[in-house]
Amino acid sequence: MPSIKDCLARAELPRLELRMLLEHVLERPRAWMLAHDDESLSSDQLYQFNCLLQKRLAGEPMAYLIGRRSFMEFELQVTPEVLIPRPETELLVEKSLALISDLKKPALLDLGTGSGAIAIALSRVRPDASVTATDASQGALYVAKGNARRLGVQITFCYGNWFDALERGQLFDLIVSNPPYIHQDDEHLLKGDLRFEPAVALTDGKDGLSALDEIVTKAPMWLKTGGSLWVEHGYDQGQSVRYLLRQAGFDDVRTDPDLAGLDRISGGVWRR
Repeated sequence: MPSIKDCLARAELPRLELRMLLEHVLERPRAWMLAHDDESLSSDQLYQFNCLLQKRLAGEPMAYLIGRRSFMEFELQVTPEVLIPRPETELLVEKSLALISDLKKPALLDLGTGSGAIAIALSRVRPDASVTATDASQGALYVAKGNARRLGVQITFCYGNWFDALERGQLFDLIVSNPPYIHQDDEHLLKGDLRFEPAVALTDGKDGLSALDEIVTKAPMWLKTGGSLWVEHGYDQGQSVRYLLRQAGFDDVRTDPDLAGLDRISGGVWRR
């Protein structure tokens, strides 16, 4: 049987990805593998490794193959039921934390939580906050609840489409969302990791603005006076989202860029 060293020397994938697959199969950390790289894999381990290798060569995302992805310095379990958390979304978390920095026991809402990345990140930094997270996928909520439980945070999870998941009368200091915003005809949906991620978490099946429009239009009913709404969107949608926010009556409307200088999140304050 091949050794750990032999598997790491295979040419089909970058060494980092080979190591991650081996760590997953062997259930051992990198340090252990470095110290035992002459050890041979069992026939079952070799079979598992080769299966994962072939799936990766077919394009399946590493996050789904090993079942986890890092976000905001903690690790989330992910499955094909949820969108793979991305660094760009950390900007939305950082913005949210800045907005609630002066508030005591803020009420926060994460719409379309997926793996729970945003809600969990907010709750970890602000354990005093009351955090609610919704999703229209029971599979996604199962993953999110598991992540929250494993990371020791208290979040109220609600099943339903956007605000339909909530009880009437609830009001929030901040609403955030990373909704599906890719145009249905965008060629990127047929490339890379996006081919394997849940379509409903990527595109609205239309022009990429319908979910954003619904969230912006309905958000005022669920915001406290002085509360804020911030959403993630595509690099070319900043102007359109700012228009939606102003049409809905939001003040102090603005767009913040990501690290690449591209429009990434937009929001405003509700003062009516």
